[in-house]
Amino acid sequence: MTIAVGDRTGGAATLAARTIATPVGMLTLVAEHGALIAITWPDDRPGRVRLSPLADRPDEPVLVEAAIQLDDYFARRRDRFDLPLAPRGTPFQQCVWAALRTIPYGETRSYAAIAVQIGRPAAVRAVGAANGRNPLSIVVPCHRVVGSGGHLTGFAGGLATKRQLLALEADIPSLPFD
Repeated sequence: MTIAVGDRTGGAATLAARTIATPVGMLTLVAEHGALIAITWPDDRPGRVRLSPLADRPDEPVLVEAAIQLDDYFARRRDRFDLPLAPRGTPFQQCVWAALRTIPYGETRSYAAIAVQIGRPAAVRAVGAANGRNPLSIVVPCHRVVGSGGHLTGFAGGLATKRQLLALEADIPSLPFD
C-alpha cells in the first residue's frame, strides 16, 4: 500500500513508513536503508520534507524501534533517542540539525545561540529556516529552539504541540501524557 505524506519527488525508491498514534497526534515515521529519515505531521506544509512515495511497512526494524523510543519519550522513560538517523538536507541544514541534537532534554536555546554555536552568528534567520525544515521532529529536538526572550516561535506540529513537548520535558504533571 502506498501512502502520500507531504510533498513527494518522483523517480526515487519507495520509502518504508509507519504511522503511530502519540499524545500529540498521529506521526508518520519514514526510513530508508535502515535509518530514520523523517517524522511527519498530518498537516505538514507541502515541501517541508520532500519524500519519495511511501509504503506502509510497520515491521521495518528501525521504524519499530523509533515507535518504541517515542512511546518511552512520551511516557517520560526516555530523555534522548538512540536511533540511526539520515536526515536529508544541505550541509548548512545538517550543521544546524547536529547542533539541535546537543540541546539537553528540558532545556531550550534561542536561534541566535544556535547560530553562535555553529560559528555563524549573523545567520540567525538561516538557522530559523533550517530549524523549520528539520525532517526529524522530536527526535532532533527543534521544539527546544525558541525566539529571543524565550517566546515560542513556529513548529511543524503547531505551537500548541511545541508547548506540550516543552511542558513534558519540564515534567509538568498536568498534561495528558500520564
